[in-house]
Amino acid sequence: MYYLSLIGLFAIFSTTVSKNPVLPLYVQALGAGDSVLGLIAAISPLAGILFSFPVGVLSDHLGRRHLLIASGVIFLLAPVFYLFIIDPLWLIPVRFFHGTATAILGPVVLAIIADRFPVTKGEALGTYSSATLVGRSLAPFIGGIIITYFALIPGLFQYQMVYVAAALAAIPVFILVLRYREEHPGSMTVPGLAIFRDSLATFLRNRRLRATAFAEMATYFAFGAFETFLPVYLSAHHFEAYQIGIIFAIQVLVIALTKPFFGRIADRIDKRLQIAAGMLITGCSIALVPLAGTYIIILIVSAIFGIGISLSTVATGAYVADLARSEQIGASMGALSSIMDIGHSTGPLVTGIIITIAGYSYGFYAGCVLAVVVTAVFVISVQDPNAPTG
Repeated sequence: MYYLSLIGLFAIFSTTVSKNPVLPLYVQALGAGDSVLGLIAAISPLAGILFSFPVGVLSDHLGRRHLLIASGVIFLLAPVFYLFIIDPLWLIPVRFFHGTATAILGPVVLAIIADRFPVTKGEALGTYSSATLVGRSLAPFIGGIIITYFALIPGLFQYQMVYVAAALAAIPVFILVLRYREEHPGSMTVPGLAIFRDSLATFLRNRRLRATAFAEMATYFAFGAFETFLPVYLSAHHFEAYQIGIIFAIQVLVIALTKPFFGRIADRIDKRLQIAAGMLITGCSIALVPLAGTYIIILIVSAIFGIGISLSTVATGAYVADLARSEQIGASMGALSSIMDIGHSTGPLVTGIIITIAGYSYGFYAGCVLAVVVTAVFVISVQDPNAPTG
Protein backbone atom coordinates (compact mmCIF):
# COMPACT_ATOMS: atom_id res chain seq x y z
CA MET A 1 0.00 0.00 0.00
CA TYR A 2 2.88 2.37 0.76
CA TYR A 3 4.34 1.50 -2.64
CA LEU A 4 1.14 2.46 -4.46
CA SER A 5 0.77 5.56 -2.28
CA LEU A 6 4.24 6.77 -3.28
CA ILE A 7 3.33 6.35 -6.94
CA GLY A 8 0.16 8.36 -6.40
CA LEU A 9 1.88 11.08 -4.40
CA PHE A 10 4.64 11.79 -6.95
CA ALA A 11 2.35 11.34 -9.97
CA ILE A 12 -0.34 13.73 -8.76
CA PHE A 13 2.30 16.21 -7.59
CA SER A 14 3.83 16.14 -11.09
CA THR A 15 0.53 16.76 -12.89
CA THR A 16 -0.75 19.35 -10.40
CA VAL A 17 2.45 21.41 -10.37
CA SER A 18 2.17 21.51 -14.18
CA LYS A 19 -1.13 23.40 -14.01
CA ASN A 20 -1.45 25.19 -10.67
CA PRO A 21 -0.52 28.03 -10.55
CA VAL A 22 1.82 27.92 -13.55
CA LEU A 23 -0.51 27.11 -16.46
CA PRO A 24 -2.61 30.32 -16.50
CA LEU A 25 0.54 32.40 -16.06
CA TYR A 26 2.37 30.48 -18.79
CA VAL A 27 -0.56 30.87 -21.20
CA GLN A 28 -0.71 34.59 -20.46
CA ALA A 29 3.06 34.98 -20.95
CA LEU A 30 2.70 33.28 -24.34
CA GLY A 31 0.21 35.98 -25.36
CA ALA A 32 -3.09 34.07 -25.19
CA GLY A 33 -6.37 35.38 -23.84
CA ASP A 34 -8.96 34.00 -21.43
CA SER A 35 -10.86 32.07 -24.10
CA VAL A 36 -7.75 30.13 -25.10
CA LEU A 37 -6.94 29.54 -21.42
CA GLY A 38 -10.42 28.12 -20.85
CA LEU A 39 -10.03 25.77 -23.79
CA ILE A 40 -6.61 24.59 -22.63
CA ALA A 41 -7.86 24.05 -19.06
CA ALA A 42 -10.78 21.93 -20.29
CA ILE A 43 -8.64 19.56 -22.35
CA SER A 44 -6.99 17.60 -19.52
CA PRO A 45 -10.26 16.44 -17.86
CA LEU A 46 -11.52 15.45 -21.31
CA ALA A 47 -8.78 12.81 -21.48
CA GLY A 48 -10.11 11.29 -18.26
CA ILE A 49 -13.67 11.24 -19.58
CA LEU A 50 -12.64 9.54 -22.85
CA PHE A 51 -9.98 7.10 -21.67
CA SER A 52 -10.68 5.99 -18.09
CA PHE A 53 -13.22 3.34 -19.08
CA PRO A 54 -11.28 1.86 -22.05
CA VAL A 55 -8.15 1.80 -19.88
CA GLY A 56 -10.03 -0.07 -17.17
CA VAL A 57 -11.18 -2.69 -19.69
CA LEU A 58 -7.67 -3.04 -21.09
CA SER A 59 -6.23 -3.54 -17.60
CA ASP A 60 -8.62 -6.46 -17.05
CA HIS A 61 -7.20 -8.18 -20.14
CA LEU A 62 -3.63 -6.93 -20.66
CA GLY A 63 -2.76 -6.77 -16.97
CA ARG A 64 -2.35 -3.79 -14.68
CA ARG A 65 1.45 -3.53 -14.95
CA HIS A 66 1.55 -2.77 -18.68
CA LEU A 67 -0.89 0.10 -18.26
CA LEU A 68 1.03 1.43 -15.25
CA ILE A 69 4.23 1.50 -17.32
CA ALA A 70 2.41 3.36 -20.10
CA SER A 71 1.24 5.99 -17.61
CA GLY A 72 4.78 6.24 -16.18
CA VAL A 73 6.18 6.96 -19.64
CA ILE A 74 3.60 9.73 -20.20
CA PHE A 75 4.25 11.24 -16.77
CA LEU A 76 7.96 11.37 -17.65
CA LEU A 77 7.65 12.72 -21.21
CA ALA A 78 4.78 15.20 -20.97
CA PRO A 79 6.52 17.85 -18.78
CA VAL A 80 9.40 17.96 -21.27
CA PHE A 81 7.07 18.97 -24.11
CA TYR A 82 6.00 22.14 -22.26
CA LEU A 83 9.60 23.39 -22.50
CA PHE A 84 9.41 23.72 -26.29
CA ILE A 85 6.06 25.55 -26.53
CA ILE A 86 6.21 28.88 -28.37
CA ASP A 87 2.56 28.99 -29.54
CA PRO A 88 -0.07 28.68 -26.75
CA LEU A 89 -2.31 26.56 -28.99
CA TRP A 90 0.28 23.79 -28.85
CA LEU A 91 -0.56 23.48 -25.17
CA ILE A 92 -3.87 21.89 -26.21
CA PRO A 93 -2.38 18.58 -27.46
CA VAL A 94 0.26 18.65 -24.72
CA ARG A 95 -2.37 19.03 -21.98
CA PHE A 96 -4.45 16.26 -23.56
CA PHE A 97 -1.41 13.98 -23.68
CA HIS A 98 -0.57 14.80 -20.07
CA GLY A 99 -4.18 14.15 -19.05
CA THR A 100 -4.00 10.60 -20.38
CA ALA A 101 -1.40 9.82 -17.69
CA THR A 102 -3.85 10.34 -14.84
CA ALA A 103 -6.66 8.83 -16.94
CA ILE A 104 -4.62 5.62 -17.01
CA LEU A 105 -3.20 5.73 -13.49
CA GLY A 106 -6.47 6.36 -11.63
CA PRO A 107 -8.63 3.37 -12.60
CA VAL A 108 -5.66 0.99 -12.77
CA VAL A 109 -4.48 1.74 -9.22
CA LEU A 110 -8.06 1.55 -7.92
CA ALA A 111 -8.41 -1.87 -9.56
CA ILE A 112 -5.09 -3.03 -8.07
CA ILE A 113 -6.22 -1.97 -4.59
CA ALA A 114 -9.58 -3.72 -5.01
CA ASP A 115 -7.74 -6.90 -6.13
CA ARG A 116 -5.10 -6.93 -3.41
CA PHE A 117 -7.10 -5.68 -0.44
CA PRO A 118 -10.52 -7.37 -0.75
CA VAL A 119 -11.30 -7.14 2.97
CA THR A 120 -9.80 -3.73 3.78
CA LYS A 121 -10.25 -2.02 0.39
CA GLY A 122 -12.06 0.96 1.93
CA GLU A 123 -9.14 1.78 4.20
CA ALA A 124 -6.64 1.11 1.40
CA LEU A 125 -8.51 3.36 -1.02
CA GLY A 126 -8.61 6.07 1.64
CA THR A 127 -4.88 5.77 2.27
CA TYR A 128 -4.08 6.03 -1.44
CA SER A 129 -6.39 9.00 -1.90
CA SER A 130 -4.79 10.79 1.06
CA ALA A 131 -1.34 10.26 -0.48
CA THR A 132 -2.49 11.85 -3.74
CA LEU A 133 -3.93 14.77 -1.78
CA VAL A 134 -0.53 15.36 -0.20
CA GLY A 135 0.95 15.67 -3.69
CA ARG A 136 -1.93 17.86 -4.81
CA SER A 137 -1.47 20.16 -1.79
CA LEU A 138 2.30 20.52 -2.06
CA ALA A 139 2.31 21.21 -5.81
CA PRO A 140 0.87 24.77 -5.90
CA PHE A 141 3.06 25.81 -2.97
CA ILE A 142 6.28 24.51 -4.54
CA GLY A 143 5.30 25.73 -8.00
CA GLY A 144 4.70 29.21 -6.62
CA ILE A 145 8.08 29.21 -4.89
CA ILE A 146 9.85 28.21 -8.13
CA ILE A 147 8.09 30.94 -10.14
CA THR A 148 8.90 33.55 -7.51
CA TYR A 149 12.55 32.46 -7.16
CA PHE A 150 13.23 32.77 -10.91
CA ALA A 151 10.98 35.80 -11.47
CA LEU A 152 13.89 38.17 -12.21
CA ILE A 153 15.10 36.08 -15.15
CA PRO A 154 13.49 37.43 -18.36
CA GLY A 155 11.40 35.37 -20.74
CA LEU A 156 9.68 32.08 -19.94
CA PHE A 157 12.46 30.62 -17.80
CA GLN A 158 10.57 30.87 -14.50
CA TYR A 159 7.68 28.81 -15.92
CA GLN A 160 9.92 26.34 -17.69
CA MET A 161 11.67 25.56 -14.41
CA VAL A 162 8.33 24.46 -12.96
CA TYR A 163 8.01 21.91 -15.77
CA VAL A 164 11.56 20.76 -15.07
CA ALA A 165 10.42 20.14 -11.49
CA ALA A 166 7.39 18.22 -12.83
CA ALA A 167 9.69 16.02 -14.92
CA LEU A 168 11.97 15.38 -11.93
CA ALA A 169 8.97 14.38 -9.81
CA ALA A 170 7.92 11.93 -12.55
CA ILE A 171 11.23 10.04 -12.37
CA PRO A 172 10.34 8.12 -9.16
CA VAL A 173 6.92 7.36 -10.66
CA PHE A 174 8.56 5.79 -13.70
CA ILE A 175 11.03 3.80 -11.57
CA LEU A 176 8.31 2.56 -9.21
CA VAL A 177 5.95 1.39 -11.98
CA LEU A 178 8.84 -0.42 -13.68
CA ARG A 179 9.52 -2.30 -10.45
CA TYR A 180 5.87 -3.19 -9.88
CA ARG A 181 5.03 -6.89 -10.17
CA GLU A 182 1.46 -8.12 -10.35
CA GLU A 183 0.27 -11.42 -8.92
CA HIS A 184 -1.73 -12.43 -11.98
CA PRO A 185 -0.31 -10.97 -15.23
CA GLY A 186 -2.76 -10.38 -18.05
CA SER A 187 -3.05 -12.44 -21.19
CA MET A 188 -1.53 -9.72 -23.42
CA THR A 189 -4.49 -10.27 -25.75
CA VAL A 190 -5.97 -6.98 -26.92
CA PRO A 191 -9.76 -7.20 -26.47
CA GLY A 192 -12.02 -6.58 -29.43
CA LEU A 193 -14.64 -3.85 -29.62
CA ALA A 194 -17.30 -6.31 -28.48
CA ILE A 195 -15.54 -6.66 -25.12
CA PHE A 196 -15.61 -2.89 -24.59
CA ARG A 197 -19.27 -2.73 -25.59
CA ASP A 198 -20.26 -5.65 -23.37
CA SER A 199 -18.31 -4.29 -20.39
CA LEU A 200 -19.99 -0.90 -20.67
CA ALA A 201 -23.42 -2.50 -21.12
CA THR A 202 -22.86 -4.70 -18.07
CA PHE A 203 -21.96 -1.67 -15.97
CA LEU A 204 -24.90 0.44 -17.16
CA ARG A 205 -27.43 -2.41 -16.80
CA ASN A 206 -26.57 -2.83 -13.14
CA ARG A 207 -28.73 -0.23 -11.42
CA ARG A 208 -26.58 -0.28 -8.27
CA LEU A 209 -23.36 0.37 -10.21
CA ARG A 210 -25.11 3.02 -12.25
CA ALA A 211 -26.53 4.75 -9.17
CA THR A 212 -23.15 4.70 -7.43
CA ALA A 213 -21.50 6.29 -10.45
CA PHE A 214 -24.14 9.03 -10.51
CA ALA A 215 -23.54 9.59 -6.80
CA GLU A 216 -19.86 10.10 -7.54
CA MET A 217 -20.74 12.44 -10.41
CA ALA A 218 -23.04 14.57 -8.22
CA THR A 219 -20.42 14.77 -5.47
CA TYR A 220 -17.72 15.97 -7.85
CA PHE A 221 -20.20 18.33 -9.55
CA ALA A 222 -20.51 20.10 -6.20
CA PHE A 223 -16.76 19.88 -5.60
CA GLY A 224 -15.95 21.42 -8.99
CA ALA A 225 -18.42 24.26 -8.41
CA PHE A 226 -17.12 24.85 -4.87
CA GLU A 227 -13.42 25.02 -5.75
CA THR A 228 -14.06 27.20 -8.82
CA PHE A 229 -16.49 29.80 -7.52
CA LEU A 230 -15.89 30.04 -3.78
CA PRO A 231 -12.65 32.04 -4.30
CA VAL A 232 -14.44 34.49 -6.61
CA TYR A 233 -17.39 34.73 -4.20
CA LEU A 234 -15.11 35.40 -1.22
CA SER A 235 -13.04 37.91 -3.16
CA ALA A 236 -16.22 39.81 -4.04
CA HIS A 237 -16.97 39.93 -0.29
CA HIS A 238 -13.55 41.51 0.36
CA PHE A 239 -11.70 38.54 1.80
CA GLU A 240 -7.95 38.54 1.27
CA ALA A 241 -6.21 36.00 -0.95
CA TYR A 242 -4.32 34.47 1.98
CA GLN A 243 -7.61 33.95 3.84
CA ILE A 244 -9.06 32.12 0.84
CA GLY A 245 -5.92 30.01 0.64
CA ILE A 246 -6.25 29.03 4.30
CA ILE A 247 -9.85 27.90 3.73
CA PHE A 248 -8.85 25.54 0.94
CA ALA A 249 -5.71 24.34 2.70
CA ILE A 250 -7.75 23.32 5.75
CA GLN A 251 -10.34 21.63 3.54
CA VAL A 252 -7.68 19.54 1.78
CA LEU A 253 -6.13 18.71 5.16
CA VAL A 254 -9.51 17.57 6.48
CA ILE A 255 -10.06 15.31 3.46
CA ALA A 256 -6.54 13.85 3.62
CA LEU A 257 -6.75 13.11 7.35
CA THR A 258 -10.25 11.64 7.35
CA LYS A 259 -10.19 9.44 4.25
CA PRO A 260 -8.26 6.50 5.81
CA PHE A 261 -10.54 6.69 8.87
CA PHE A 262 -13.71 6.79 6.78
CA GLY A 263 -12.25 4.00 4.66
CA ARG A 264 -11.97 1.80 7.75
CA ILE A 265 -15.57 2.65 8.59
CA ALA A 266 -16.65 1.70 5.05
CA ASP A 267 -15.07 -1.74 5.56
CA ARG A 268 -17.25 -2.30 8.63
CA ILE A 269 -20.63 -0.68 7.97
CA ASP A 270 -23.13 -0.46 5.14
CA LYS A 271 -21.33 1.47 2.37
CA ARG A 272 -24.66 2.58 0.95
CA LEU A 273 -25.47 4.44 4.15
CA GLN A 274 -22.05 6.12 4.12
CA ILE A 275 -22.37 7.24 0.49
CA ALA A 276 -25.84 8.71 1.10
CA ALA A 277 -24.74 10.48 4.28
CA GLY A 278 -21.66 11.94 2.58
CA MET A 279 -23.70 13.26 -0.34
CA LEU A 280 -26.23 14.93 1.94
CA ILE A 281 -23.47 16.57 4.02
CA THR A 282 -21.81 17.78 0.81
CA GLY A 283 -25.05 19.19 -0.60
CA CYS A 284 -26.17 20.87 2.62
CA SER A 285 -22.78 22.44 3.28
CA ILE A 286 -22.46 23.99 -0.18
CA ALA A 287 -25.95 25.46 0.28
CA LEU A 288 -24.78 27.09 3.53
CA VAL A 289 -22.08 29.14 1.76
CA PRO A 290 -24.36 32.10 0.86
CA LEU A 291 -25.72 32.07 4.43
CA ALA A 292 -22.30 32.14 6.12
CA GLY A 293 -21.74 35.68 7.28
CA THR A 294 -18.30 35.52 8.86
CA TYR A 295 -14.90 34.13 7.96
CA ILE A 296 -14.94 31.56 10.79
CA ILE A 297 -18.32 30.21 9.71
CA ILE A 298 -17.16 29.91 6.10
CA LEU A 299 -14.07 28.09 7.35
CA ILE A 300 -16.25 25.64 9.29
CA VAL A 301 -18.62 25.15 6.33
CA SER A 302 -15.65 24.42 4.05
CA ALA A 303 -14.30 21.85 6.53
CA ILE A 304 -17.73 20.17 6.75
CA PHE A 305 -17.90 20.14 2.95
CA GLY A 306 -14.53 18.32 2.97
CA ILE A 307 -15.88 15.77 5.46
CA GLY A 308 -18.83 15.10 3.16
CA ILE A 309 -16.56 14.64 0.15
CA SER A 310 -14.28 12.32 2.12
CA LEU A 311 -17.14 10.29 3.60
CA SER A 312 -18.83 9.65 0.27
CA THR A 313 -15.99 9.23 -2.22
CA VAL A 314 -13.98 6.75 -0.17
CA ALA A 315 -17.04 4.48 -0.01
CA THR A 316 -18.08 4.69 -3.69
CA GLY A 317 -14.93 3.01 -4.98
CA ALA A 318 -15.14 0.30 -2.33
CA TYR A 319 -18.83 -0.30 -3.08
CA VAL A 320 -18.21 -0.55 -6.83
CA ALA A 321 -15.48 -3.10 -6.12
CA ASP A 322 -18.00 -5.07 -4.04
CA LEU A 323 -20.54 -5.06 -6.87
CA ALA A 324 -18.28 -5.67 -9.87
CA ARG A 325 -17.39 -9.14 -11.08
CA SER A 326 -13.76 -9.99 -10.42
CA GLU A 327 -12.89 -10.04 -14.12
CA GLN A 328 -14.45 -6.59 -14.63
CA ILE A 329 -13.09 -4.60 -11.69
CA GLY A 330 -10.84 -2.52 -13.95
CA ALA A 331 -13.71 -1.74 -16.33
CA SER A 332 -16.00 -0.77 -13.44
CA MET A 333 -13.36 1.48 -11.86
CA GLY A 334 -12.72 3.05 -15.26
CA ALA A 335 -16.41 3.76 -15.78
CA LEU A 336 -16.61 5.26 -12.29
CA SER A 337 -13.61 7.52 -13.05
CA SER A 338 -15.07 8.66 -16.39
CA ILE A 339 -18.43 9.58 -14.89
CA MET A 340 -16.66 11.31 -11.98
CA ASP A 341 -14.71 13.45 -14.47
CA ILE A 342 -17.97 14.37 -16.20
CA GLY A 343 -19.33 15.69 -12.90
CA HIS A 344 -16.09 17.50 -12.07
CA SER A 345 -16.06 19.18 -15.50
CA THR A 346 -19.74 20.09 -15.75
CA GLY A 347 -19.96 21.44 -12.18
CA PRO A 348 -18.12 24.71 -12.93
CA LEU A 349 -19.77 25.01 -16.36
CA VAL A 350 -23.38 24.63 -15.21
CA THR A 351 -22.84 26.57 -11.99
CA GLY A 352 -21.22 29.40 -13.94
CA ILE A 353 -24.28 29.66 -16.20
CA ILE A 354 -26.63 29.70 -13.18
CA ILE A 355 -24.53 32.34 -11.40
CA THR A 356 -24.52 34.51 -14.53
CA ILE A 357 -28.31 34.31 -14.77
CA ALA A 358 -29.42 34.29 -11.13
CA GLY A 359 -26.45 35.03 -8.85
CA TYR A 360 -24.08 33.15 -6.55
CA SER A 361 -26.70 31.94 -4.07
CA TYR A 362 -28.63 30.02 -6.70
CA GLY A 363 -25.40 28.67 -8.15
CA PHE A 364 -24.46 27.11 -4.81
CA TYR A 365 -28.03 25.95 -4.20
CA ALA A 366 -27.94 24.05 -7.50
CA GLY A 367 -25.20 21.76 -6.17
CA CYS A 368 -27.32 21.09 -3.10
CA VAL A 369 -30.45 20.28 -5.12
CA LEU A 370 -28.53 17.89 -7.35
CA ALA A 371 -26.95 16.15 -4.35
CA VAL A 372 -30.33 15.68 -2.62
CA VAL A 373 -32.05 14.40 -5.77
CA VAL A 374 -29.23 11.98 -6.62
CA THR A 375 -29.14 10.78 -3.00
CA ALA A 376 -32.83 9.89 -3.23
CA VAL A 377 -32.27 8.09 -6.55
CA PHE A 378 -29.26 6.28 -5.08
CA VAL A 379 -31.13 5.09 -1.98
CA ILE A 380 -34.01 3.77 -4.09
CA SER A 381 -31.71 2.11 -6.64
CA VAL A 382 -29.48 0.23 -4.19
CA GLN A 383 -32.30 -1.20 -2.07
CA ASP A 384 -31.55 -4.88 -2.49
CA PRO A 385 -31.32 -7.36 0.40
CA ASN A 386 -28.69 -9.35 -1.48
CA ALA A 387 -26.45 -6.33 -2.20
CA PRO A 388 -22.98 -6.35 -0.66
CA THR A 389 -22.88 -3.87 2.21
CA GLY A 390 -19.79 -4.29 4.32
